Amino acid sequence: MIYPLERLREKGYQVSGFFYNPNIHPFSEYKNRRKAVEDYSKTQNAEVFYPEYAPQEYFQAVNLNESSQQRCSICWKLRLVKTAQAAKEKNFQAFSTTLLVSPYQDQQLLKKIGEEAAEESGINFYYEDFRSGFKRAHEKAKSGGIYCQKYCGCIYSEIERCRKSAKH
Repeated sequence: MIYPLERLREKGYQVSGFFYNPNIHPFSEYKNRRKAVEDYSKTQNAEVFYPEYAPQEYFQAVNLNESSQQRCSICWKLRLVKTAQAAKEKNFQAFSTTLLVSPYQDQQLLKKIGEEAAEESGINFYYEDFRSGFKRAHEKAKSGGIYCQKYCGCIYSEIERCRKSAKH
């Protein structure tokens, strides 16, 4: 959230957040990430909306599609469609995603999914490659004592992370 918020404000946009992450598992991880967003958004005077935590939406969406590429694109679509719907309900001009700051995510696929969600909802998708700010934002988070996750959030990525750690 750090770099995209800074960048969009620099460009003169009014920015609100939407913390919809049904993929995050376990619930304790969800609470840690939400608290980090709540605390940071207060320091930045940034409005953030928090729909109810609904992991069943994620599990229903990815059921039988747990392989990495399929799972991730399904998850991104679920979250971007919900974000677009919320932006439209709130009469915002556009929506975007902080996923675009991560060097670990497929930018072109995220852009495609965002544009599809925009077309379905009738609201603009704002695309910008925010990856240039990833390292600086991560350092700012660490120095500011902001919680930094060690995996994307879903149980499958946590298992993959643990398996990689066990091999080393």
